[in-house]
Formats: sequence, structure tokens, C-alpha cells
Amino acid sequence: MTAARMTAAELDVFLRTELPQMFDYDDLTIEHADGRTCRIRQRFRESMLRPGRTVSGATLMVLADCAMYVLLLSAIGPVGLAVTTNLNINFLRKGLAGQDVLAVAKLLKLGKRLAVGEVNLLSGSSPDPIAHVTATYSIPNT
Repeated sequence: MTAARMTAAELDVFLRTELPQMFDYDDLTIEHADGRTCRIRQRFRESMLRPGRTVSGATLMVLADCAMYVLLLSAIGPVGLAVTTNLNINFLRKGLAGQDVLAVAKLLKLGKRLAVGEVNLLSGSSPDPIAHVTATYSIPNT
């Protein structure tokens, strides 16, 4: 695998500049990114919930995709046009109201044109994942 080409601080600046519609609030924090793994925290908001007071699937999918994007950029540098080509999610248990959601991502394969990774989504301090995600990203020619 590769060493980080962008630090968590550099990623934060890049994402807030390139994707202000997604990163214009302070409830997403890049806690770690090293080119092989990353960890992102989404602070709890009531708008994350669906009926039954569980974290919505849409919230989890967005966070997982965001984690993969951050992970990929930490590995390859500021290539804003890298895009998701596949995302598969398995919902394992209920994400609880009032709890932050953590996305812990790992790069499984980094090629010239495709990157494959996995993300475990965690609720609060529980070690048991609430969802497991695999994703593939397309890397444009630079």
C-alpha cells in the first residue's frame, strides 16, 4: 500500500473548498487518514433519524461513501474527480439515537484506475458494527 499523500488537515481544507455543499457544517470530523486507513466521525443530529429513532440508511451510506473518498484522496492526493462506481452496504444492527457514528475505512486494493475498500460503521463507543460496506472508486487519468 501507499503512504499518505494528504493529511487529515489537508483533506479537510480540500473538501470544504471543493465540496462546500457537503462540508459546510462542523458535524463531520476526519479523525485519522494515513493512505491505508481512515476514521471519520459524524456527530449526532436529530435529522439523521428515521421513524423508530434509528439512524437512517441514507445517513450511513453517505458517511461510508465520504469515508471511502477521504481514504482514497489520502492515498492518491487531491484528485477531486475520483468517483464511486460501486457501493454495497449490509445493515447489521440499529444505530442508536444520540450516538455519534464512526466510519472506519480500510483500503483493500489501490490500482491505477480502480480502488477497492471497506468501511465499518459504528454507533457511539460500541465495538460492534452497525453496517459493513464495500466500495469501488474509479480514479481518472491525471
